Amino acid sequence: MAKLKLGAITEDKPVKLTVELPAALHRDLVAYADILGRETGKPIGEPAKLIAPMIERFMATDRAFAKARRVRPHEAGRPETRRQLPAGNPESVPPAT
Repeated sequence: MAKLKLGAITEDKPVKLTVELPAALHRDLVAYADILGRETGKPIGEPAKLIAPMIERFMATDRAFAKARRVRPHEAGRPETRRQLPAGNPESVPPAT
């Protein structure tokens, strides 16, 4: 059996986007959904559900994107929301501003 890059699809609160795909890419997406459904034992009812996990996987493995996000988080598409904690005693953390 093939070892696909995607695993089982998890449900999450969606944000609706509209995209146009070339017909050949759509056919490949349908074929991927079929193979993934057979591999995981969970049929993929709508191949479009694969698009978000595929993009997520792509971005998670893009080293240049990860580096740019660490260096300049405000330029990577999303502002950095995590506070940097000082080293040492966690009780000495200043209150959030």
